[in-house]
Amino acid sequence: MGTIKCIGILTSGGDAPGMNAAIRAVTRAAIYNGLQVKGIYRGYKGLVTGEIKEFKSQNVSNIIQLGGTILKTARCKEFTTPEGRQLAYDNMKKEKFINIEQDLVKRSRFIFDIKNSYTKKLEETNSYSLYRNIEMPLLYVLADMETTGIICNNDVLKDMSLELEVKLDLLTNEIYNLAGETFNIGSPKQLGEILFEKLEIAKGKKNKTGYKTDVKVLEKLVDKHPIVEKILEYRNLAKLKSTYIEGLGNYILSDGKIHTIYKQTLTRTGRLSSTEPNLQNIPVREELGRKIRKAFLPSNDVLLSADYSQVELRVMASLSKCPSLIEAFNNDEDIHTHVAGEVFGVPEEAVTKTMRRCAKAVIFGIIYGISGFGLGENLHISKKDADEFINKFHILYPEVKAYTDKKIAEAKETGCVTTLFGRKRVIEEINNPNYLIRQMGERMAMNTPIQGTSADIMKMAMINVYNRFIKDGITSKILLQVHDEIIVDCKNSELEKIKQIVKEEMEGVYKLDVPLKVEIDTGINWYEAK
Repeated sequence: MGTIKCIGILTSGGDAPGMNAAIRAVTRAAIYNGLQVKGIYRGYKGLVTGEIKEFKSQNVSNIIQLGGTILKTARCKEFTTPEGRQLAYDNMKKEKFINIEQDLVKRSRFIFDIKNSYTKKLEETNSYSLYRNIEMPLLYVLADMETTGIICNNDVLKDMSLELEVKLDLLTNEIYNLAGETFNIGSPKQLGEILFEKLEIAKGKKNKTGYKTDVKVLEKLVDKHPIVEKILEYRNLAKLKSTYIEGLGNYILSDGKIHTIYKQTLTRTGRLSSTEPNLQNIPVREELGRKIRKAFLPSNDVLLSADYSQVELRVMASLSKCPSLIEAFNNDEDIHTHVAGEVFGVPEEAVTKTMRRCAKAVIFGIIYGISGFGLGENLHISKKDADEFINKFHILYPEVKAYTDKKIAEAKETGCVTTLFGRKRVIEEINNPNYLIRQMGERMAMNTPIQGTSADIMKMAMINVYNRFIKDGITSKILLQVHDEIIVDCKNSELEKIKQIVKEEMEGVYKLDVPLKVEIDTGINWYEAK
């Protein structure tokens, strides 16, 4: 591990507009590059009155000045980036940041200059509270999560890679036998020729490069020939191996950890996104995908998973003021079983797994504005039957339909929709003359207030849990945020207290018309914690 050098920040003194924003920007940028901020001193006189000496006595290698017309860096010597932040440093180099310290100051100066005008814009659009009370406090949580990182055991990934390699070899031979010849399974052109010309399993549709062989096309042909199912399985395993198992290994740094980066402004709904690598995208629907989580380990004793239960559905019930759904949640019923019973007209105890699956697809389809055609494809039923399911839902829960219609009308009139906490999404697509684009805009208008409000709730919960840990002297750390779940690295001595804190803060973060519910699990790795 290299020596961690530090920076000191000197300001113009007082509370000049934008100064605090500039200091925050420098501080977070410094963290990203393996620096520590040892002190913040106000007043230029510090340059000649001895405060610099105090900085130097604390091993401060760079003094950054902010404010007024003075904006420069007194660079003592080139700093050494810690090995644990080598990836961040390399990324900076790719962008040709010749002088990292100067770049930090330039960025900070930009924030200093535009702070007042942007604050005014936020106030004019009623977004300042969102910025001040959610997005800015979240910076500290994310910076701590990113620098802490999570242990990823590369040996587990290598073992999985070898296991998949054997399975892929077996599948390859099976596919060749079914095809009657060898060919490049990964080539859509060659695959199309095998399926639609040699085997003649269906009349294929062509594009510029050959036959269409994407997942949707192949899924419709599964019953036509056994080779199709084998090809789908091959593709799935090949993607798991290359993208996730081998891909994750490339992001393990010398400290044995993955330090993913969280983006606050990448998604239009306000959800956090994870990059370099994307840990939110690890597949969990299949057992093989879930097993990848076995590689993620605690630095302390156990990992704790705290997962919001059906948060988007609870938000939908609350925002739409739907009495039936509100009552079901308040009675702690299984919402999918409840809806299935009403849609199919049977008692809840008579609801089958198939009925519940259909109800679940319909509910989430409503949230995401799915069409009868799309729902039919998902459930492998006709468009007519899918339309009947959707219509039945709207008849049973008219408040939900009224709410989504209201949001669409609002977007058409104002060009945007907002979440419960003031997050605004501009939807230019809503008034587009093209029907397909306009339909996409309507789906955005229906979904954004629900998904965006859920995202805001998660962000507030993370802030509250983080602050409560500090207040109660908890040394365990929040490591990850994935969808509706946070992962905490726990010491056994703090585990029961952490369970109490997480449940209290996540469930009590905001009072909806229905209770927020959190499910807590623990394990020796991420897989066992779910």
